[in-house]
Amino acid sequence: MSKNPLVLILVALVLLIVVTQGFFTVHQTQKALVLQLGEPLSRVYGPGLHFKIPFIQNVVYFDARVLDYEARSREAFTVDKKAIVLDNYARWKIIDPLQFYRTMRSIPGAQARLDDVVYSQLRALVGAYTLTEVVSSHRAAIMKEVTNKVSDLMHGYGVEVLDVRIKRTDLPPENQRAIFGRMRAERERQAKQYRSEGEEESTRIRSDADRQRAVILAEAARAAQVERGMGDAKAAAVYAQAYNKAPQFYAYQRWLDAMRKSLKENSKMVLSNETPLLNQQH
Repeated sequence: MSKNPLVLILVALVLLIVVTQGFFTVHQTQKALVLQLGEPLSRVYGPGLHFKIPFIQNVVYFDARVLDYEARSREAFTVDKKAIVLDNYARWKIIDPLQFYRTMRSIPGAQARLDDVVYSQLRALVGAYTLTEVVSSHRAAIMKEVTNKVSDLMHGYGVEVLDVRIKRTDLPPENQRAIFGRMRAERERQAKQYRSEGEEESTRIRSDADRQRAVILAEAARAAQVERGMGDAKAAAVYAQAYNKAPQFYAYQRWLDAMRKSLKENSKMVLSNETPLLNQQH
């Protein structure tokens, strides 16, 4: 009877080990492989509760969801020898965990391999198009073709590539500086052209205004001379008419005007009796 409690304890301990080490749970977002002495078994475990042999077998889990991978920026050359920096990403998932484990072992290893494959295909396809086609008209076609080729190449690793996209295309820093320099020079050339055209237009407008001013002044002076001449003619006609009507009165009036203009206040004049100015019939 003394051995019964010890046996019970050993049985309970064995059961605890079997429960804790023998059962494993696979989440609904995962798939799992059982490794026996480091070698994977052929069965792929889906979501649920499963059993393995304690201490002999262990479990490796894989994410069954779609994974995103952002590649580091790299340079490529277009068919017109233009260098561009490609910033791309890929969406992929593990479709065969057993093949994936045998070839890649882990997700970081798969991402490294995916990075090399995507870049090599991008570089090859970008090299078949011009810079304008890569960034605008043929961009979608390039992405579709890259996705198909990369997916075919990665299928043997138990991976399906769903999408490869170029997030951004930039120019290398030295190219950017050269382009900015050309842009600045072009803008300065246009500014000089606009300034010279503005100065030319300003000179033309000023000369036209000066010409119009001279014409207007000449017309005004001519009109003034005509009006003045007409006025003088009318005045002369009036004077002549008045003189013809009363010559003596007109002579007397002229005499008074001459005296008024000649003899100012406190003025002294010495005139003889023969002076026509004093010889007037009053």
